[in-house]
Amino acid sequence: MRRKDRMLTEAKTLSILEKGGHGILSVISPEGGPYGVPLNYCLLGGCIYFHCAAEGRMVGSITANPGVSFCVLGKSKVIPDKFSTDYESCVVQGRVSESFGEEKQSALEGLIRKYSADFIAEGLKYIERCRDQARVFKITVESISGKARG
Repeated sequence: MRRKDRMLTEAKTLSILEKGGHGILSVISPEGGPYGVPLNYCLLGGCIYFHCAAEGRMVGSITANPGVSFCVLGKSKVIPDKFSTDYESCVVQGRVSESFGEEKQSALEGLIRKYSADFIAEGLKYIERCRDQARVFKITVESISGKARG
């Protein structure tokens, strides 16, 4: 990291990752081009979990090349008169693998707890109905860094 004065502690970086509303998953397509997609996600046991459709550009990309980058922007505020921005962010480098069985169930429940905490019972029924149509993937974190200004 070039600006060491903006580097965050591991605890603060993990806090941004855990509390983030969404992240951007960046992959390399099978043809070699970059592709970034915003995702809902949850953090469980130090790994990032997300769900998606059974097929598509993202699935094809991570199947061809499981190395990914995942970025989360926490607080952000443009400071117009300073031509700058106060922000906090984290970037993860890792590898993606598909989750099955109990791990898949735990990840889906983690997503319900994060995004629909007031609807747990309904969420569990929803998982039961839709579990087989969704694919769940895990990003195993290989490195993580956090940065902030302001």
